[in-house]
Amino acid sequence: MADGDKVKVLIVDDIADTRENIRKLLQFESDIEVVGVARTGREAIQMTQELVPDVVLMDINMPDMDGITATETIRQKLPHVKVVILSVQGDQNYMRRAMLVGASDFLTKPPMADEMTAAIRRAGAMAREEKSRSGQVSSAPTAGAPQVLTAHPASRGKIIMVYSPKGGAGSTTLAVNLALAFHNEDTRAVLVDTNLQFGDVAVFLNEQGKNTIVDLAPRVGELDPEIVEEVMIKHAASGMHVLAAPSRPEQAEEVKANQLLELLAYLRQLYAYVVVDTSSYLNDITLAVLDICDVVVLITTQDIPSIKDGRLFLDLLSTLGMSTDKVAFVMNRYDRRIAITPEKVGENLKQEVVAVIPLDERVVIPSVNRGVPFVIDNKTQPAARGVFTLAEALRSRLLSLEPEESGRGGKHA
Repeated sequence: MADGDKVKVLIVDDIADTRENIRKLLQFESDIEVVGVARTGREAIQMTQELVPDVVLMDINMPDMDGITATETIRQKLPHVKVVILSVQGDQNYMRRAMLVGASDFLTKPPMADEMTAAIRRAGAMAREEKSRSGQVSSAPTAGAPQVLTAHPASRGKIIMVYSPKGGAGSTTLAVNLALAFHNEDTRAVLVDTNLQFGDVAVFLNEQGKNTIVDLAPRVGELDPEIVEEVMIKHAASGMHVLAAPSRPEQAEEVKANQLLELLAYLRQLYAYVVVDTSSYLNDITLAVLDICDVVVLITTQDIPSIKDGRLFLDLLSTLGMSTDKVAFVMNRYDRRIAITPEKVGENLKQEVVAVIPLDERVVIPSVNRGVPFVIDNKTQPAARGVFTLAEALRSRLLSLEPEESGRGGKHA
C-alpha cells in the first residue's frame, strides 16, 4: 500500500510506555502509519498543525491541558482532523463532553487492539471524505426539475428534541404531528426516530421501508444528499422525510452516539427543521441529541410522577451545565376536569408552559391506530390546534435566537 493511502495517526499520551505500546500495536497494520507522538495537550495541538494527521489518538488525562480541551482546539483549527479519545474513565459524562467538542470516538483504556484499529479506520475514512468534500456544494435544481435535497454548509437548520422523562406521555405522537406542522415546501422538515430499540415513528405514519437509521449512521463519513434521499422514507400524504428506527431491537447497538451527532449535524444542512423523537431513558444516544439540539420540547402530563420526572430532568440540565432556556415546556393531554393546571405546574417547576395540548381521545387514539396524524386529518380539532400553536411558538423562539438566519428557511429545500 502506498504511503499516501495510509491513515496517518498522531499518538498523544503523557505516559511513555503507553505511547510506545500503542505505536507497536499499530506498526503491524499495513494501512495505518504513526506519523508522530506527543506528550502533552499543547504539544498535540502544535504537532497536529505541523504534521496534519488524519486521526489523533488523544489521552484524556494530561498534566498541562486535558485531552478534551486539546481536542476542541484541534477541531477548531483543523476541522477535518478526527480525534479518538482514550480514557481510563469510562463514564457517560466524559463521553458526553468528548462528543460535545467534536471527538469522533471514545475508547476506554486499555483498548482492545481490534477495537482501536477499527476506530482509527472509521475516523480516517471520515477525515478523508471531509477533505475531499470540503468547499463543494451541490448545485441548485433547474426550473421544473424534481425537487432534490441540497447541502448548504452555510445554512443551519434547527434541531428540535421531543422528550419526556416518563414513558407514555405522548412523545412520539407529539413528535410526529409537530414535524408535520413544521413541514412545507419552503421549510422542509425531517423526522428522526432515535428510540433505537422500540421506535414507532414509522408506524404512526403508516409507513414502512427497508432502510432505517442503521443505514445512515455508520456511513456518516460518506454522506451526500443522494445517499440521504435514498435511505429516507417519504411520507405519502405529506412528502415529509422520515428516518426510521432499526427494524429489530438488537440493531440499536449498531448506532453510536458520535455517529448520531455527525448525522444530525449533516441533516441540519439539508432541512430547515430536524425533529427528533427520543426514548425516555437517558442513555448516550439521548444525551447526544440533548447536546446538539437547539430546543428541547419537554413533555409533561397532569399526573404527579410525570411532573416529578420533569423536575428531575430540569435539575439534571443544571448538573450538566446546560441552560433551562433551551427547554420549551409542554403539557400534553390536558384535562380541564383535573385540578392540576398548566399554570400551577409551570409555577412549581419555575418553567413557563409554552403550549397546552388538550386531551382529545376521540381524535388522537384513532389517528394513531390508522397511521394518519391528526394535524393532517383533523386540523380544526383542539389537539391539532394545540400542536400548531406549539409549532409557531417554537418558530418564533428559534428565529429570535438567530435573527440573521430568519430568511433562509427556503434554502433547505
